Formats: sequence, C-alpha cells, structure tokens
Amino acid sequence: MAELDSPLDLLAIMAHPDDAELLCGGTLVKSASRGKRVGVIDLTAGEMGSSGSVETRAREAANAGVQLGLAIRACAELPDSNLQNDHESRLVVAALIRAFRPRVVITHWTVGRHRDHRIASELVRDACFLSALRKLDIPGEPFRPHKLVYATAFREDAEPPDFVVDITEQMDRKLDAISAYASQFDGAVQAGEVFPGGGRDLIAQIRAKTAHYGSLIRVRYGEPYRLDETMEVDELSELGVSTF
Repeated sequence: MAELDSPLDLLAIMAHPDDAELLCGGTLVKSASRGKRVGVIDLTAGEMGSSGSVETRAREAANAGVQLGLAIRACAELPDSNLQNDHESRLVVAALIRAFRPRVVITHWTVGRHRDHRIASELVRDACFLSALRKLDIPGEPFRPHKLVYATAFREDAEPPDFVVDITEQMDRKLDAISAYASQFDGAVQAGEVFPGGGRDLIAQIRAKTAHYGSLIRVRYGEPYRLDETMEVDELSELGVSTF
C-alpha cells in the first residue's frame, strides 16, 4: 500500500469491525471533529462472527466510519479467531503502519475475553516497533508511531485508567456508529468486552459503563486508556479534575 498524502494523527488498530466503535469511538469522533486525520485498521474481516456475512460487516463498517469521521479505514485481512503474533502478521501490520504513518496508535488492552483481542494487543505493539527497522523487507519508508495507548473500556482488570477522554459531546455519534452494526447488535445485551448489565440492552449498558468512566474525571461520559510509560505534567498548578 502506498503512503497516504498526509499522515494520520490517530489510528485505532483493532481485531474486528466494531471493536474500534465500542472501545474508542467517542475519542475518534472527538479528534476528527477537531480537524485531526483519524483512521481505523480492522485486523480481520470478522468472518467467524455468528451473525452477518463478511460483505454485510464491511458495509456496516463503512457506514460506521462515516459516523466516526474517518479519513481512512482498511482491513488487514488476517484470520478471524486465529489471529497470531507471528512474523508474517507483524509484516502485514507494520506495512500498514508505514503507509498510514500515525502519530498515535490505539489498540486493545493486554487482556481480553476474545483471544483475538489479547493477541492483537501484542501484535500491534510489536508491529509498531518493527515498522521503523530500515532492513525490514516491507514496502514504505521506515516509521514508528510516537505513542501507543491501550483502550480499556469494559475491562475490570484494567482499572484504574491512566487517563480518560471526555466524550460527553461525542456520545451520540459513538452510539450511532455502534448502531450501524445491525447484524451484530440488534437486540443484543452483550458484545465483545461488554458484559450483560442486569437486564439492560447493549446500548443502555454501554451508556452505563461510559458514564462510570466519565465520573472518574467529573464529566458525563468518558473513554478510559492505559499506557506503558509515565505521562509528563508540565505545570502542577493547572491540573484538572477536582479532588473534592
């Protein structure tokens, strides 16, 4: 794949179509609405899903991408439910990273209910590193993202987050993007990392969980993230989120 004319500011690399919408959709909408170039790579086409064909899920992903404001969306066409962090897969993902040249990459948390989510986290981290190696035999100029962050929404084992993005104004767009996947979510009470919530339907459960993350930074809705490294604070007197 040839390089884009302009690099991406933010790229979500997730295992399946709909994972980005569920885990970081509000964050993507927020960045796109501020003029940032935002993209998604679905590592698989979701061909092993119990509902919906590959063609149906591709159409739904395209419609969801419009809601998210994506500059580009691509599928790496790796095997669904058999995702591997092997050399061949790393080369595929590294080539896409070189083509898109994102400053920041979002991927899955290191633990997940679906084994593809766990593998994706490791695969994406390794591919981000390898993409800068000059002798790596893949197309494109060597490139490495500045930052890798892990979306931890709905993962109780990842609490507390290192930071939360306020998506209060983007919540409806996030839900519209999720609702584009009718084949997956119509009538659902559970999806991906979203566990059932005391009789609530899927959208109500997403609202409830996202409201919890928002409450951590004293806003209505938020999306949580973890990092591998410590974040810098430039001026202590300007910290947000009240203690009391």
